[in-house]
Amino acid sequence: MARPMRRVVTGHNAQGKSVILSDGPSPHALELDGMPGLALINLWVTDGAPASNAGQADAAARPVVLEPPERGTIFRVVDFPPDEGMAGKVDRAKAYAAMGAGHAMDRSDARHPAMHKTNTVDYALVLDGEIWALMDEGETLLRAGDCLIQRGTNHAWSNRTDGACRVAFILVNAHPV
Repeated sequence: MARPMRRVVTGHNAQGKSVILSDGPSPHALELDGMPGLALINLWVTDGAPASNAGQADAAARPVVLEPPERGTIFRVVDFPPDEGMAGKVDRAKAYAAMGAGHAMDRSDARHPAMHKTNTVDYALVLDGEIWALMDEGETLLRAGDCLIQRGTNHAWSNRTDGACRVAFILVNAHPV
């Protein structure tokens, strides 16, 4: 089960005054059977820019998918389990299908089972733990407080520790490279 992520959402009341609309764990989570222990928790989604702040609807109340809507964004947190716990249990096709992203999977000879490429700019900020960012060529270790700007590149995340790693992402729809 995904570790809860508290989400506080503000808005406006009928008089136009600012209010707290909700405060609690985000209910918009997807735990991937094809990658045991990996969980995506959506916090907010926009459908375009400029984004709308009108109304009181929960913009993240939709299926949890890998990529944002065209011209949109996704703000999410991902919990990455240790690679060792997923060894031999990864079903890439099942995992990417669950996220509506079979097209994003890298070829079968990828250096890591989670290699993928999306038409996005991703702002990644490590919140807890540490994780390796893998490219086709090269890799780098990121620790809590580090950030990475992923620009439509083929990539994967590798947690080589014995504890979970939590990363916050803002995904912005982008033109294909």
